[in-house]
Amino acid sequence: MPTTPPICQVAVPGPFAEALDYLMPDGMPVPAPGQRVRVGLGRREVVGVVTATPASSNLPRARLRPVTQVLDEAPVLDPNLLRLLTWSAEYYRHPLGEVLHQALPVLLRQGRPARAGTRRYYRITAQGRRQARDEPARAPRQAALLQLLRDAPEGLSATELESIPPGRWQGPLRALQEKGWVRSRETSRVPPRTAVPKPGPPLHPPQTAAVEAVSRALDGFSCHLLQGVTGSGKTEVYLHLIQAVLDAGRQVLVLVPEIALTPQLVRRFRGRLAAPVTVMHSGLGDRERLDAWLSAQGGRAGVIIGTRSAVFVPWVRPGLIIVDEEHDTSFKQHEGFRYHARDVAVMRARMEDIPILLGSATPSLESLANVARGQYTHLRLTERAGGAGTPRAELLDLRRQTLDEGISTGLLKRMETHLEAGGQCLLFLNRRGYAPTLICHACGWVADCPRCDARMTWHHGDGRIRCHHCGHERPRPPRCPACGGTLGGLGEGTERIAQALERHFPGVSTGRLDRDSTRRKGALESVLEDVRSGRFRILVGTQMVAKGHHFPDVSLVGILDADQGLFSADFRAAERMAQLIIQVAGRAGRAGRPGEVVIQTHHPEHPLLRTLVEGGYEAFAEAALAERKAAGLPPFASIALLRAEATAARAPHDFLEAARGALEALQPDSVQAWGPAPALMERRAGRYRAQLMIQSESRPALHRALRQWVPNLGKLPGARKVRWSLDVDALEV
Repeated sequence: MPTTPPICQVAVPGPFAEALDYLMPDGMPVPAPGQRVRVGLGRREVVGVVTATPASSNLPRARLRPVTQVLDEAPVLDPNLLRLLTWSAEYYRHPLGEVLHQALPVLLRQGRPARAGTRRYYRITAQGRRQARDEPARAPRQAALLQLLRDAPEGLSATELESIPPGRWQGPLRALQEKGWVRSRETSRVPPRTAVPKPGPPLHPPQTAAVEAVSRALDGFSCHLLQGVTGSGKTEVYLHLIQAVLDAGRQVLVLVPEIALTPQLVRRFRGRLAAPVTVMHSGLGDRERLDAWLSAQGGRAGVIIGTRSAVFVPWVRPGLIIVDEEHDTSFKQHEGFRYHARDVAVMRARMEDIPILLGSATPSLESLANVARGQYTHLRLTERAGGAGTPRAELLDLRRQTLDEGISTGLLKRMETHLEAGGQCLLFLNRRGYAPTLICHACGWVADCPRCDARMTWHHGDGRIRCHHCGHERPRPPRCPACGGTLGGLGEGTERIAQALERHFPGVSTGRLDRDSTRRKGALESVLEDVRSGRFRILVGTQMVAKGHHFPDVSLVGILDADQGLFSADFRAAERMAQLIIQVAGRAGRAGRPGEVVIQTHHPEHPLLRTLVEGGYEAFAEAALAERKAAGLPPFASIALLRAEATAARAPHDFLEAARGALEALQPDSVQAWGPAPALMERRAGRYRAQLMIQSESRPALHRALRQWVPNLGKLPGARKVRWSLDVDALEV
């Protein structure tokens, strides 16, 4: 008697709310959930992931298409990870197939085999070990390479060598190979780490207490918030906990917000841990990313360090998740699948019954609210490690003061004092370029972006004006297009500040750290190394300078414009500005030198700034939480933003009005809709944008409403005239 072909539910990339049903051809093995298959979708073939093998389908079997090929012998997504991804798709109201697709490395999305490729590893030879001590004076780059390879007797791959500052290692490596001091080999296996870990500094009592608190909870789920002032030794707490988890035979996942933080963290971890450390971030090539993914999946990697998307990496022996700088908005994906990696990590820890540690000097208000509710354990490091003191902060009133390119006379005098004492100075301004506005002083013409409601930024070095929102750029006009008058810059960017400092301090080397100065590969590490070595006595930078960097000789930090975030329409702007000020200020006085922080402002009486300077971040957070609670805003309410954009100005508003009407027709309990309203920048990249905020004091009530409402949005009048998206727990409003 003929058997009925089995049915397979496959999540495919596309705007499908659920997995699609397919038939398994005779003789083809029935795949398990988590295995990849190739299936037909419309006129093309795609790679999908099996989610279930039900006994029946809601569609007639005659309408079901067959599975073309089973790509894996075993699931590439294990049951726990599949459950997490399914939860994420449901929570963020995003198509399941798209979520599973993004969780896979690019090569697996393309249907390539889940097998590691070969990689070239470089190892120091016995002759190289003997010669290494004589090399530094003659060839410092070769010496740096030899030192790194001497500390890793099992060898380092080309990717790992990329992290060597300042990133130019190919020439020195060839020279070492020609001398016979280094040799290379191809292998498909990640070599085990056999180096003897270097001892770290002794822990001070608060660090010990934090390590012990988390160590006692390693056998089940718990969430801990480690709040430590900048320079208090949070990484040492991480290292001790990681070692305890490794000793128990388990793996550790460490999430960091930026690629820029990864190399220095990896070097520190590899020097202290006798276990393979795998790195995952978008800067890796497709093959390297797959190899790292497979290394974690197979359990060969004891420690996995990665940026946002690494929260979905597979592993076989879950032990601990660490989220460093948990407050950072880089953990939120703002396009496509709009998840928050920190929040997903907490859910993953809960599902896998392991602890999670969130670390920050300036925790998010959401995390502090969870502490107040008793959901998180609060661990504090209130003193800096190594006896370093807390930098002294001061508000510098700019009213009625003479400014030179945005720098006050008072700040220039402080800089002169610190430089004469042998210290370094760091100036922070969160605007890159030479000037944010190009203006005609004769007729008032301004260089506006033709595609956005924004001004073009003048970049003096390459003679161009650029829009920092859509990327549109063109050469700087030599004269005013309207009247032929002289054009000049209005306002300051980091490029202009750096030029002014070179004029004020001739002979003192000045470096710049922003997106423009670090575009070239290896440029970021080069700048950071030049600051640490003392070659740059002055550093000017954007928020990149706040990202966990250790500059031991920086004794003065100047914040040039503290007023940018004080009067924004975004209710989170003050929180972000406070975090940024504290993080930047924390670069001062991290070693033996006393630190000083000067905050330039036209509003020295502003309560945010006064609270930060006089009471610190905790005082600010307490006041901000009270304001949010009174206003019914997150973290005391849950929100979702429905965004729409179109080339026609009216289309987004019309669609959102229809969406609001559809929501109100459902009569959801405890859910309110606000808007529609134009986005803070209504026109961007030639498209008009508007948004509708959905708000509720009850998270379950909000999600019940979204579950009913979102599936029908595509059927509304005007839906085909706009691009729309839903952002659950939106950070940008």
